[in-house]
Amino acid sequence: MKRFINTDKKRYVGYSDKIYLNKTVTALFYIMLIMVWQILVDQMEVPDWILPSPVVILREFINSFPLLLKHGRVTIIEVLGGFAISLVLGTVLSILMDKYRLIKDLFYPFMIITQTVPLMALAPLLMVWFGFGLTPKIIVVVLVCFFPIAVSLTEGLSSVDGELIDLMRSMNATENQIFFKCKLPAAMPSFFAGLRIAATYSVMGAVISEWVGAQEGLGIFMTRVMKSYRIPALFADIVFIIIMTLIFVAVIDFCGKKLMPWRKAK
Repeated sequence: MKRFINTDKKRYVGYSDKIYLNKTVTALFYIMLIMVWQILVDQMEVPDWILPSPVVILREFINSFPLLLKHGRVTIIEVLGGFAISLVLGTVLSILMDKYRLIKDLFYPFMIITQTVPLMALAPLLMVWFGFGLTPKIIVVVLVCFFPIAVSLTEGLSSVDGELIDLMRSMNATENQIFFKCKLPAAMPSFFAGLRIAATYSVMGAVISEWVGAQEGLGIFMTRVMKSYRIPALFADIVFIIIMTLIFVAVIDFCGKKLMPWRKAK
């Protein structure tokens, strides 16, 4: 009697083992880098005000954690507010540009122009126009997040196979059915790739906007410790920003996996 072997199960188990191995190797690689950093600083007796060791940075991170949380709360509000606004505006404009060629011809060049203006030149103007509150910081986050979101979704919607759309039209599918059942699912991978880029830009934009002028925030905390030559505190602030960004990107990846169950990680 013939025995049928479930090759899909074996393939899945092997794939899971490979992912686990890759993650382990990646973790060991970064641990090794930190250890090399620690050894070099100790052996060369580098002062903390030039390059602190990971142990010193960790100690400073623990001591400054309540203060980092206080400033981080303001930065998170700016990041989430700007990201949400850019997500809504970018999605709506991308859908309109995909549907109407005239709107794309009008707004696409403007989107590119907004990315050519340096943030350090634009942020002071926003402070003059809107004051030193949250509004100019949120506007900066919107400007840096809007472009990758809008462009990624626009390109994703325009890259759908035309023969598939013609097939759905031959089945008397409406434009809404074509969009929600064909174009939007096909554009989701590109869309979430743009969201990941925007997530990293959002934190960067908020921090840069706080450099120009703010009462609270990770950016203004960074400028204060730089002026006082508290380099370990500066690195602790950078570590906090990195952790916050990684959490933001991980949340987006989690949402992408939930919204795209048909797409397997490569």
